[in-house]
Amino acid sequence: MKNLLGLLLLSFFLLNCNQKQVVKTITTSELKALLAKEKIQLLDVRSPKEVSDGYIETALFANYFDADFAVQAAEQLDASKPVYLYCRSGNRSGKAAIILKEKGYEVYNVLGGYKMWSKQ
Repeated sequence: MKNLLGLLLLSFFLLNCNQKQVVKTITTSELKALLAKEKIQLLDVRSPKEVSDGYIETALFANYFDADFAVQAAEQLDASKPVYLYCRSGNRSGKAAIILKEKGYEVYNVLGGYKMWSKQ
C-alpha cells in the first residue's frame, strides 16, 4: 500500500513538473504572408532602444523588461483575437507569450524574431 501511494505521489509530481506551457509558433515567412492578407495583432516586446533600430511596420509595442509588461500589452490588445509576438531572436517573445497565454490570450511566437525578419 505504501509503495502504491508513493508511486502515485511520484507520478503526480512528475506530471506537474513536466507540464510546460506550449506556445504556438510561426515563421517569419508565414508572418509576412499573413500580414499581406489581413490585419493582425502583432506585438513587439523589445526595448525602446532595440525598436529604434527598426521594427515591423504594423507592430504594437510593450517592453518585456518593464515591470508592468502584461498591463501594457493588455491595454493594447483584444483578447478575443490571436496575438503574434516577436523580439530580437524569439527567446524573449517566447517568455512573453507564456505570460500572455496565462492571461487568456491565444499567442504565437515568431521564430527568429526581428533578426530573421530583417534577413528576409
